[in-house]
Amino acid sequence: MASAISGNRPTLLAKIYNLKGSTRNRHVQSTGRENEVLLDENLVETAHLSPFYHREHLKRILRGALYNDTKFLEDINVMDYSLLVGVDAHTNELVVGIVDYIRIYTWDKKLESWVKESTFLGGAGRGEPTIVTPKQYRQRFLSAMDRYLPLVPDRWMKRKDIPEKDPYSLNSLVELWPDW
Repeated sequence: MASAISGNRPTLLAKIYNLKGSTRNRHVQSTGRENEVLLDENLVETAHLSPFYHREHLKRILRGALYNDTKFLEDINVMDYSLLVGVDAHTNELVVGIVDYIRIYTWDKKLESWVKESTFLGGAGRGEPTIVTPKQYRQRFLSAMDRYLPLVPDRWMKRKDIPEKDPYSLNSLVELWPDW
């Protein structure tokens, strides 16, 4: 974890999150101590107060890097990795890196998944499964990281087309081009 955070220079991080894309058993009681590592549910709780906004260009770069790295991990059958996200205390920039990528999806994980999904031994009906295939893990991970790290809206950002009764009304045009 230290090498993912510090790289070539020491970094003092104001916040550190270990994100897996699941909210099941992913919460710790915050103590406020230095270098405390928080989890997915902690981020979800505080996201409305201080989200990790990104501009569109940076979001594309991050999304592309996560897509490629997780595709590689899926291809070699690895699961249970995390995105370590830190906030640099001096520059307020995010420091990110994929960590904990040593767990391979083997027969014992398949068996554990089957037991937890089935009613056998009382495993069913307890929320999302904790053990999933590398493909499912990747999909859940990418989807969650997209939600956790939202875009900051700006005037150049593309908007999704929303069907309206009269797309050429003055109100519709003003919404699309507010400087008009």
